[in-house]
Amino acid sequence: MTNKKQQSAGAPGGRPENPFIDGAFYDRVRDYTERDATFSKEIKAIADRGAGKESTDARFAPSLELLRGVVKKGVSLNDMFERIVMGTESGLWESWLAAFGIELRGVSYGKAEPRNARLALDISLGAKANPLFANAGIRNWRSLVAEDCAQLQIEKPTEHAPAKAYAIFFLETGD
Repeated sequence: MTNKKQQSAGAPGGRPENPFIDGAFYDRVRDYTERDATFSKEIKAIADRGAGKESTDARFAPSLELLRGVVKKGVSLNDMFERIVMGTESGLWESWLAAFGIELRGVSYGKAEPRNARLALDISLGAKANPLFANAGIRNWRSLVAEDCAQLQIEKPTEHAPAKAYAIFFLETGD
């Protein structure tokens, strides 16, 4: 008997698998598990797998395509991203993004400089994006977003605060 951890059968020497990426698996789990428990299991699988870094620019990430087309406060998220990149209407960026559950965690406001914005999309249980994805039938959106994002930030629940999770994306990451 050894004390070594066994590798996941799906990814020898690589990242552990996240079964929630498969929408059918998510639906089966959701059929027999409470919402909070399903969320906890999915977040654990996301944390174990880590950020996929497949498409870290929020303007091009396939998992955010649905969100980019949604219009809130008279402007689509895609237009918001372009305004941030161009540096126009900087006083309105944060309120626009907040409508989608996105925090602007860092940005260069210099007129001649690239923005290099760092965006944190809330993927917690009560995320503002959840109803948008649910109405489109994409119940496992958190796992899909985690495959595209550059980083994950997961805060464990405490006695006074629920679990919080964020997927970090960039705009204009530089060449």
